[in-house]
Amino acid sequence: MQKSALNQSFKLPCGVEVPNRIAKSALSEGIAEPNGRPSTALFNLYERWGKGGAGILFSGNVMVDKAHLVNANVMIAEEEFLEDYTILAEKAQAGGAHLWMQINHPGRQAPSYLDEAPVSASNVGMPSKMYIQPRPLEETEILDLIERYGNAALLAKKAGMKGAQIHGAHGYLVSQFLSPLTNLRTDKWGGSLENRARFVLEIYRNMRAKVGSDFPLGIKINSADFQRGAFTEEESMAVIQMLDEAGMDLIEVSGGTYERAAMVGSVHKESTKKREAYFMDFIVKVRSKIKSPLMLTGGFRTADTMNNAISNGELDFVGLGRPFSLFPNVAKDLISGAMTDCTVPDLLTGVDKIDMTGMLQTPWHMFQLARMGKGLAPDPDLDVWIVYEKITGRKRPV
Repeated sequence: MQKSALNQSFKLPCGVEVPNRIAKSALSEGIAEPNGRPSTALFNLYERWGKGGAGILFSGNVMVDKAHLVNANVMIAEEEFLEDYTILAEKAQAGGAHLWMQINHPGRQAPSYLDEAPVSASNVGMPSKMYIQPRPLEETEILDLIERYGNAALLAKKAGMKGAQIHGAHGYLVSQFLSPLTNLRTDKWGGSLENRARFVLEIYRNMRAKVGSDFPLGIKINSADFQRGAFTEEESMAVIQMLDEAGMDLIEVSGGTYERAAMVGSVHKESTKKREAYFMDFIVKVRSKIKSPLMLTGGFRTADTMNNAISNGELDFVGLGRPFSLFPNVAKDLISGAMTDCTVPDLLTGVDKIDMTGMLQTPWHMFQLARMGKGLAPDPDLDVWIVYEKITGRKRPV
């Protein structure tokens, strides 16, 4: 019974049937072409993941505006890349997985070396010299962005992908509109929660109008931002109910922002980490209030916990991120019983100033994705200091 829970198919509200309950949550790959075109390395990576047994593969965030990027080698939603996205979809889905395009805009979280004129809901900057203070978006620009999100979802459908997801978590632009800490607007796009949620709801409606009723649409949203004065659990619950009523096919719950990175476990108590699923208490509350399918990402590591969560009806899909960077067959192995624990290593240098920031976590895993893009196997023994020297340009401290 436990083994079969993860292997159950699931029919989404739009009618599409997903083969099983394990999803690869979005991971930033950083191996697109410099102009944002999907690369041969991306084809190789997704072909590898496509053989790994996941029900859904969410792409790394695909940006809706090439003038505003989160890193230098990220995919961009351009119609001229349709043929490339079609190849990506074919490679990823050849083994039965469903590829969904995750669609995003960084807003104020665009580093200064990539964006000299960042935009956001308001002019609230990041607390780091790596970022420039953004200017507030004009209403015409907001409406243009809503169109861009919709066009990106249509691009995903044209390419043969099985779905699209709005990135509304982790402090990116949609998240910036939702948070009263970063949205200080006094027009219809700010102020009340209903106004702050208008941007994401209009994005969803635009997408739905363009792709039709039978194409899956989802969102990744924070359970909370874990910052004083920011997006709270109560507000998240209310917005999720709005999205549910609008007809969302899949709601993925995560948490945190660049400033407070709950998505990598840095704000969670040790007892929460041992319990695995970081946001389970929240998602159980959500389950009682909505009909839309739920996916939880953050902390899952053992097959027993995943199976129990599905069997108990607490959620519909288990989201795994970093385990896919080391164990590309993790879904197949968890379902078959060949793997019972997919814990990834703690990447510690022994230098508190470095370890407390978690600065090496994401790059180390991105190195693994780059290896798979080259046709190599992941390297669990990759020296974390090699990553440090590569990303900082400095030698390891003596």
